[in-house]
Amino acid sequence: MPTPSLLPYRITICGLSELSGHCSAGVSHVVSILDPDCPDPEDFLSYGRHAREVWRFHDTILDHPATVPPSEETLRAILAFGEAALRERAKHVLIHCHAGVSRSTAAAVALMVQNSPGREEEAFAHLRTIRPRSWPNSRMIRYADSLLGCGGALVAAMRAHHALVARAYPAFVELLKAGERAHEVPQA
Repeated sequence: MPTPSLLPYRITICGLSELSGHCSAGVSHVVSILDPDCPDPEDFLSYGRHAREVWRFHDTILDHPATVPPSEETLRAILAFGEAALRERAKHVLIHCHAGVSRSTAAAVALMVQNSPGREEEAFAHLRTIRPRSWPNSRMIRYADSLLGCGGALVAAMRAHHALVARAYPAFVELLKAGERAHEVPQA
């Protein structure tokens, strides 16, 4: 359920494999975050009328020659989408990426803090109620922190969130340790 004090609309976060389960949920706005080479999901043909924006970049936090990382411009565009959703009185915003764990959760937190400045910790607490096993993309969170004028509070809240998720989902953290995100895992 939505936290009315953070957002005036319901928010759903999911991965590609879950999209079909939300086609009759009354989604009014969609944030699609896809890998650059990923085909557009056909699931949206079954959705009712909705506003949708698509961003294509990889779930990476580092610059690699073969990847398209999230950029500050991307975060500006996602925040502009959030402003438009507010103006259009969105009822239900669905945010998805490949797995519904990193890019989509970072976008969701950015939209919550954009609407409720100074409530970074509450945004992550709400994230844990709607997507408990989440690991927001730290590069996106750093851009959001800067663009929203959080002064490091959003990054600090993300680190606290990472620590809670690491304790709750140790097997998930082992997967993170095997990739480029290992340095994000809090040391015990």
